[in-house]
Amino acid sequence: MARSLDGLVLSPVADQAPGQVGTRTRFTYHEADGRIWAEYAGGDVVRGHLVGTRDGDALDFRYVQLKHDGTTSSGHCLSTVVELADGRVRLEERWVWESQEGSGTSVVEQLPS
Repeated sequence: MARSLDGLVLSPVADQAPGQVGTRTRFTYHEADGRIWAEYAGGDVVRGHLVGTRDGDALDFRYVQLKHDGTTSSGHCLSTVVELADGRVRLEERWVWESQEGSGTSVVEQLPS
């Protein structure tokens, strides 16, 4: 199992569709006893939160976010935690919106120290 996510800051490696999470978004993760949560902001997102569980290297969480235009959205994500050769963490994600149409994949990586 890859190391704990607690206290790590991650960011997407590529921009998603306009108005969504992008390379300027920063996720600060927390982890304890199989539970994960994070706060995120940046780019078009004013504030976002995610909560869920971790089982080995599998994450299962829901997310909700507020954008600068005042709209909110929510969804579900399944991620796999991967430890990179340089010791940083990568999350390979499959997500689906629950408040609107759409689904996809994304990758977020721990920012270098």
